[in-house]
Amino acid sequence: MTATAPEDVTVSAPADRTLLNTWNPEDEELWAAGGRRIARRNLAFSILSEHIGFSVWSLWSVLVLFLGPGYHVDAAGKFVLTSVPTLVGSVLRLPYSFAVTRFGGRNWTVFSALILLVPCGLAAFLVKPGVSYPTLLVLAAITGVGGGNFASSMTNINAFYPDRLKGWALGLNAGGGNVGVAAVQLVGLAVLAWSGKGHPGLVAGIYLPLIVVAAAGSAVYMDNLPNRTPEHGAIREVAKLGHTWIISTLYIGTFGSFIGFGFAFGQVLQVQFKHDFATPIDAAYLTFLGPLLGSVSRPVGGRLADRFGGARVSLLTFAAMAVGAATVLAASRAASLPVFVTGFVLLFVFSGVGNGSVYKMIPVLFAGEPEPKARRLSGALIGLAGAVGAFGGVLVNMAFRQSFLSTKSGDAAYLGFLVFYALCAAITWLVYSRSTSTTTSGSPGSAGK
Repeated sequence: MTATAPEDVTVSAPADRTLLNTWNPEDEELWAAGGRRIARRNLAFSILSEHIGFSVWSLWSVLVLFLGPGYHVDAAGKFVLTSVPTLVGSVLRLPYSFAVTRFGGRNWTVFSALILLVPCGLAAFLVKPGVSYPTLLVLAAITGVGGGNFASSMTNINAFYPDRLKGWALGLNAGGGNVGVAAVQLVGLAVLAWSGKGHPGLVAGIYLPLIVVAAAGSAVYMDNLPNRTPEHGAIREVAKLGHTWIISTLYIGTFGSFIGFGFAFGQVLQVQFKHDFATPIDAAYLTFLGPLLGSVSRPVGGRLADRFGGARVSLLTFAAMAVGAATVLAASRAASLPVFVTGFVLLFVFSGVGNGSVYKMIPVLFAGEPEPKARRLSGALIGLAGAVGAFGGVLVNMAFRQSFLSTKSGDAAYLGFLVFYALCAAITWLVYSRSTSTTTSGSPGSAGK
């Protein structure tokens, strides 16, 4: 597979190809002359493909609800099944972020969409009573390819938008993708309600034609930006920056929480409040709500960060998430399902807001650099932070598994989340919000502005 030259962008009008050849979203004349239209078109189909990628990545958060006695998988085993895709997806995010500059944004979006046919096709035919647990683990791991789509999509869209609009654009791109977590749970709910627990393969099968549609749309309407040579040294360069690991830690708290809770919430409800749910369908009615609201709130976080600064919004977000974790802990100890769900919804909503605000902090770190270098380093940091943040989803599921194994409740996990969010708030305030310095690129003060 080779990088595509500008003249190979066949879907663009001649005027569009001229703009793409000299692409610089910070050039206001170029932006007004058609750059905005090009960026929006690519954003729209990026969102569609990423949305389906998230749905496939989250597939096992739904399929575990179908695994009754005939599958011989206990609660701890189910938490492992939801952890494996998260782990694989987090690892794939680094090579996926490089792939955009190597092969072109359009080319890679088409490929990364089509490859989703593999996990969906296998799950559609192989998940049935009597299948071995190792086979289930392999099937779950393969769905991790859907997690890589996020990094390539965000890196690609980052290059299409000027700094003043990146909070909104990246938030909208990520939020539209994140809705896939809720969407697959609604698909699972519909299958459960229509055919019961006996046909889990239908959940995966429904996505097969949708994947083809997304790949075809991306092939026709997206563009490859020219003059984007692979910068394998960029990841090494940003890895040497202290801010890279601080941002990555904060992203564990936001996106790691979102994806981890998205995978685990249905199981947690069934295990902790099993007497409140007669069937998996009853629990499924609640599981989609949090991921949906968390996805919708993500572009809101980006917009707020554009206006008030990423650090300020992130600080308030982590404080709110600590309150949400405290609410969940109190509700768990009081065995109050309504308060428990309310606390989790708060966690989802503010993790979405924080996803947008933390990513807004990334481009601003390099605001003092020349535009090509700033775009290159921002893309590398987005890929690295996305990979580390996604790994947070693994930690969330493992925390739940260990907590339920050791104490028969999730209280230890909820307490751990509360402490971590308080720590993230303290880091945000100490490193970014407290400083007012804007004298150097990547300084603590510049990240908050």
